[in-house]
Amino acid sequence: MATSIRTLLSERRHPFLLAFFLLSLLILLLLLFSDASSYLPFPRDVLPSSSSSSSRFLPSPPISLPNPYPNPCSDAGGEPLQEAAADGDDDGGSEGVAVRWEICRGGKTFQAVEYIPCLDNWKAIKKLKSRRHMEHRERHCPKPSPRCIVPLPRGYKVPVPWPKSRDMIWYDNVPHTKLIEYKKDQNWVRKSADYLVFPGGGTQFKEGVSSYIEFIEQILPIVSWGRRTRVILDVGCGVASFGGYLLDKDVITMSFAPKDEHEAQIQFALERGIPAFLSVIGTQRLAFPDNVFDLIHCARCRVHWDGDGGKPLMELNRILRPGGFFVWSATPVYRDDGRDQAVWNAMVALTNSICWKTVVKSTDASGIGVVIYQKPVTNTCYEERKENNPPLCIEKNRPSISWYVPLDSCLPRIPVLSSDQQDNWPTFWPDRLNSKSSSLSEEQSNKYAEEKFIVDMKLWEKLVTEVCFHDLAINWSNIRNVMDMNAGFGGFAAALVNRPLWVMNVVPIDGPDTLHIIFDRGLIGIYHDWCESFDTYPRTYDMLRSTFLFENLTERCDILDVVVEMDRILRPGGWVFIQDTTEMIKKMRPILHSLHWVTSLYKQHILVGKKGFWHPDSEVST
Repeated sequence: MATSIRTLLSERRHPFLLAFFLLSLLILLLLLFSDASSYLPFPRDVLPSSSSSSSRFLPSPPISLPNPYPNPCSDAGGEPLQEAAADGDDDGGSEGVAVRWEICRGGKTFQAVEYIPCLDNWKAIKKLKSRRHMEHRERHCPKPSPRCIVPLPRGYKVPVPWPKSRDMIWYDNVPHTKLIEYKKDQNWVRKSADYLVFPGGGTQFKEGVSSYIEFIEQILPIVSWGRRTRVILDVGCGVASFGGYLLDKDVITMSFAPKDEHEAQIQFALERGIPAFLSVIGTQRLAFPDNVFDLIHCARCRVHWDGDGGKPLMELNRILRPGGFFVWSATPVYRDDGRDQAVWNAMVALTNSICWKTVVKSTDASGIGVVIYQKPVTNTCYEERKENNPPLCIEKNRPSISWYVPLDSCLPRIPVLSSDQQDNWPTFWPDRLNSKSSSLSEEQSNKYAEEKFIVDMKLWEKLVTEVCFHDLAINWSNIRNVMDMNAGFGGFAAALVNRPLWVMNVVPIDGPDTLHIIFDRGLIGIYHDWCESFDTYPRTYDMLRSTFLFENLTERCDILDVVVEMDRILRPGGWVFIQDTTEMIKKMRPILHSLHWVTSLYKQHILVGKKGFWHPDSEVST
């Protein structure tokens, strides 16, 4: 038989039999090595049991790939990058793809190395009829989406690792000096040799930010940093030192500020490894659900809270938890000149109208004043007001997902809770991470029933340990800023919560709305449409992860635009983990290769990619 087959193959006397033999051999190989059901278990329509999932991820030894794109900055302060992946070599995975890549070009209003498409669209900004309400700082996304590669700053280095990065970063990575000059007497940031140094000062932090944080807990012990107060929002955050130092208290802070004349403050924050994003309270809601933040902080932030009928403060009221606190540290609190007193009187009238109670007003040893307000826990005060102004919202008219939604001019009703829930909402950290969410209790869809939440939680704990920290040869000491592009319940972030990193949980606007559950767990996140650019500077995340995200996106936009955005926000040396259909992975892999990323398949169904330092040699490269 063996002689006959060899004769048949060599002499090719019977083409039909030869073709039949090769086809049979191919089918046999596919049956032996294919496992189409081994996707990472994640709650889509039905969650598998935890016992069935464990057998799909048998631990295997790490496999390292050589580095075809060496780090050009390894001799300038950074460690050489180690390319790594598992279960397969980097053979391409599918047919090649020809993409015409161009380097992004800067303009009068932005530098190419810091290009943010939806915030740097000057053509759209020039057409605005008004800038009175900060419309020019809001999103104006170009159509079609740009497909250019953002260049690296001259002298770019591998970022300083956490926790050292909280206090110092490479100057060449964010080469801006305007804040140094503008805030030179306030200890925001200083330049020292090749570094930018952050001493922990600020306009309102005369004795340092640590002293300021302790002062707040001293005048309001119930704030209980890291237990009752876990998730906070810092408005107009500067370089985010307030949020950076609160991490020592087990508090996670969403720090934000607009991209404005205070040059690169959010870029500084993200380079330091502190959670931050670009936004403004202008004409549209912030991209958060109702009733999610334990505390909101504003230290000398330049927001006119009583402007536009009080809409800016009502937006804070919308996203603040019932019983949550607003800490306002600003000159009207402690100065007696006519202008500050006029602002203070307007604030008193506005907070009274929305039923906020002043719980403490005090001045620290340096003379800085703080007032702390508390939001009510029931609707009783709203209903007993002499004037229904601002009015209560008609709930059926309110969009549930805040994405391009105008600011409310009304007060949302406070959810009706049992007396037990009122006393224990939110659950103290860290118990709230795995406890039953009040938002989950209100979820009517069987798709997100409580038992699926519990299964999801256990699965991620197991899979992160086995896959991320065992099978894949990743140097986690270089991973600080992580983004889950399709976060679900936040299980991936919850499984990483004890690691020295933070996760931005993104909930796509075209999928199930689970963001309120993520906040209830004591995690942070935001709504986003991945058919548009994300509001962050280039090179601000070390790792991106997604599960079955792209399958839905292709119905509305081109996958190439999403990959370009991933390349923009990921740092050189950063990682991606993409789990999707086999067809989608075959589409994505050659695109990543055209960007000179190293890729590999894990268990045949998870695409692992690592970004290099490659950029087009000229303005156009194919």
